[in-house]
Amino acid sequence: MKICFFGSSLVSSYWNGAATYYRGMLKELAALGHDIAFFEPDAFQRQQHRDIADPPWAKVVVYPPTSDGWQRSLETAAQSADILVKASGVGLFDEELENAAVEIPSRALRIYWDVDAPATLDAMSQQPRHHLRRVISRYDLVLTYGGGDPVVAAYRSAGARDCVPIYNALDTSTHFPAPASPRFACDLGLLANRLPDREQRIDSFFLEVARTMPSRQFVLGGSGWDSKDTPANVRCVGHVGTGDHNAFFGSGLATLNVNRESMARYGFSPPTRVFEAAGAGACLITDDWEGIDAFLEPGREVLVASSGAAVAEHLDALTHEMARTIASRARARILAHHTYRQRARQFNTLFAERATRIEAAE
Repeated sequence: MKICFFGSSLVSSYWNGAATYYRGMLKELAALGHDIAFFEPDAFQRQQHRDIADPPWAKVVVYPPTSDGWQRSLETAAQSADILVKASGVGLFDEELENAAVEIPSRALRIYWDVDAPATLDAMSQQPRHHLRRVISRYDLVLTYGGGDPVVAAYRSAGARDCVPIYNALDTSTHFPAPASPRFACDLGLLANRLPDREQRIDSFFLEVARTMPSRQFVLGGSGWDSKDTPANVRCVGHVGTGDHNAFFGSGLATLNVNRESMARYGFSPPTRVFEAAGAGACLITDDWEGIDAFLEPGREVLVASSGAAVAEHLDALTHEMARTIASRARARILAHHTYRQRARQFNTLFAERATRIEAAE
């Protein structure tokens, strides 16, 4: 099938945490025989901060960040697509694209693919006139990269015909154990862009921990932290491109995951970083959220902390041998159950079942 996908960016992870999800999913869908075209705007300096060249498994169409730019791209996609996907969080003209994707004449199946469903659903609940309230029922299907039953139920209540989570996962060709780098050496590392609904939780789970443990070393990677007041034992290393992820995850005693507030509240929303860090051989400490045990076993494959004090306790008790053991178990679990190859097969099975139901109804 020809899949035309509108997303934030496939070629750049700059201010774009969904990049590795797109890459992992679409590369494996291409390996299953699908023809992929990815449409992204030339915006937010992402083209100046590319992590990868145009991949051989997808045609990348970079369109001007203008009304004419997105309209022409959508018209082109609608003419050829078997499946037309509008992902959340493109960053420019999202409302216009989400409305137009279900209105434009096309034989394509229309999918809304939400890469931050908790935030989207919160916005819909807080805004009675939110545009998705009017159009979500016109999409054939909603896919999300997390959220579990609470997100599925919320989307169906909002009018979605159906909603299916296709979770984040590991791309084994890009995230794997690698030698440590002095640039990222630390006791605890965190890779996360500075975002409003995560900053307070990072203050509590990471920066306050650093303040209470002045003899330990901490590394904070991601965009936006330059102006943040941080303790002396925290090194802010700025944007970390995907080519440096493995070194980042492999250079610390442990790596911390901190969910955005809405993701933690809905649960069953493991960020891409959970799978990438485990795949790269990191010992992972995560904030507590419902559903973590569906992906990794607490205490055995991951350390779970309900507060900054709990993070400090884990770090204080952790030895290098313990960290290696936990990391090894986590990586084995992820490789066995949570790779993008498995997610792509889930996608294929989902659409094969839908095609069978349609044929039976006819």
